[in-house]
Amino acid sequence: MFTGIIEELGTVESLTTGTEPAHLRIRSPHVLEGIALGDSIAVNGCCLTVTAHEGELWNADVISTTLAATSLGDLAAGDRVNLERCVRADGRLDGHIVQGHVDGVGEVTSREDADGTTLLRLALPAGLARYVVDKGSLAVDGVSLTVASIDGDEVTLGLIPETLARTTLGGRDVGDRVNLEVDVLAKYVEKLTATLLPTAEQSR
Repeated sequence: MFTGIIEELGTVESLTTGTEPAHLRIRSPHVLEGIALGDSIAVNGCCLTVTAHEGELWNADVISTTLAATSLGDLAAGDRVNLERCVRADGRLDGHIVQGHVDGVGEVTSREDADGTTLLRLALPAGLARYVVDKGSLAVDGVSLTVASIDGDEVTLGLIPETLARTTLGGRDVGDRVNLEVDVLAKYVEKLTATLLPTAEQSR
């Protein structure tokens, strides 16, 4: 479980594909503090398992299903990535409940910088808009953000300078792909109401 509050910007050393699984190697001194083999680290919002670590470098295996469902396959050596260790039970939940399970990949459709705030507009993949509400939470590349507005299948997010400086979102521009995770509570509510409310056939 994560909070969507990014701890560190790591640097991709390599992404080796052509094997199953693919092998991702990242340089990041801070998030390795207290990490053991098998622990979880969210990379651009994707929960990955540490398979090896030495010094400032660590490895994770990425299966083909994850590469297909996220933007991790776009990574190359030198790219920066948002990193967060799983939350401790005695820590503060500063963002919102984030699982590190990407629901889809969105695309930046516009970016407007004005008066100390950046407005980032994203096109949501089919089926995700119903889980997003005005002033609700959305994880974008693992960053917990508040929805400023939603219009059909597009959502606008307001980013403060601190978020731009401490995450990869500061470098995102039109056409970039981003990993999205909707609020899991919305999905649970949908499932529960579907089973509890009578269907149209039953209500006749």
